Parts: sequence; C-alpha cells; structure tokens
Amino acid sequence: MSESLTLAPTADPQVFLAPDGRRLSPPPGWTCLPPGDAALTRRVKLAGPSWAVVEKKGRKLFSRGLWAPAATIESLRVTLDAERSTEAHAKKRAADVARRERTQAAYVVTFEQSVLEFLRFAPLWDTLARTVAARVAAHATPVGSGTVARTERIPVEERARAAVIAWMRHQTTGYDDMQIARVKGARREVRRELADISRAVLDLHRRDEAHTARACPLCQAAAAPA
Repeated sequence: MSESLTLAPTADPQVFLAPDGRRLSPPPGWTCLPPGDAALTRRVKLAGPSWAVVEKKGRKLFSRGLWAPAATIESLRVTLDAERSTEAHAKKRAADVARRERTQAAYVVTFEQSVLEFLRFAPLWDTLARTVAARVAAHATPVGSGTVARTERIPVEERARAAVIAWMRHQTTGYDDMQIARVKGARREVRRELADISRAVLDLHRRDEAHTARACPLCQAAAAPA
C-alpha cells in the first residue's frame, strides 16, 4: 500500500487511519518528514507516493508529518540544500522577506484604519479610538497569530469588527476568569452576551458626551500598559 493518502494519527505512531477506516502502517523503507520545511514537503509529494498525516482538533487541521520513501526524502533534501547554498537563492530569499514585510506593514495600516472606521467614535473620544485601534491591530495582525484578522474568507471590514469585539471580550470583561459549563453552546452564548455588552460600550463613545473614565471598562483597558 503506497498510494498518496491523507491519514489521521492513532495512539500507535506507526499506525494511521485512512478515510475509509483502514488502519495502515508505512511500507518498509519509509520514514517521516516532520512538518516545517514547506519546500521540501512539496517536492516529496510531487516525487511519488506519500502519506500526509493530519490531525484535526476542533475546526483546525495540524500536520503531523509526511511519510515517504527515506531515499526520496534524503535525495531531495540534498538537492534542496545545494540550491539554498547559492548566492542567487540568498538574494531571492532576502527579496521575498522584504516583500512580505512590506505587505504585512501595509496590511497593519489598512486593518487599523478599518478598526477606526468601525469604531467611528465622536470627536471627544478620538484619542481613545486611535489607542484602541492600535491595540487591536497590534494584537490581531501578526502573521501566524491565528486571529480573525488573518483570515481571507471575509472582507477586512468584517475582520475589523470581529477583532474589536474579541479584543474587548478579553480586555474589558471577566471572560478569561469565567467558569463556563461544559455544555454545547454555553460558551457561544456567553460570548454573544458579552458582545452585546461590548457593542453598548462602543455606542457610549459614539456620542460626544463625557463620562467618568474610571467607570468605563474601555477607557480603563486603553489606559492600562500595552
């Protein structure tokens, strides 16, 4: 059995579960290429039969490595290492890094502006709005953060709204210390209720009316050290 498959791990590190329920062990001479080197993984997949081991946790999928003939992995590793040692590769890598940094910097600016547009605080609260927007962007936009700001499935305006509510849930409510029953839908209901409260707090700052900062959870969160 050596076709290209996507399998799930089991308690036995040498046994994997196929989509059709079969329990499979790697053929003789195969080894596991750990996740982390995307270029090598792509080449091994294209070179012939392989098994991708993927574990699902909730809605997320996590790679547990790629099984393939050891000789194939080693041969491709040597070839790739030789390519990576050249000056041309170094220049290309530096250019790619610079391009990604420029793209990320531009996205942070765009995202922070989208947050400001969602907040649309009254002029009296302009400084607060800019502080909140900067805090939310700093938390939500880093590459690999796994936040809603990093998804491309929804427009940036929706990402900004969701990121503000998520940030407020952790910074202006007692959500992190709540004891929530392990009942299906309970956590979702708590989040919905807290989101309603957060939206009400935001609405207070869309009116050009002063209030006591000490009594406002958003003002207190913004005043705390970043």
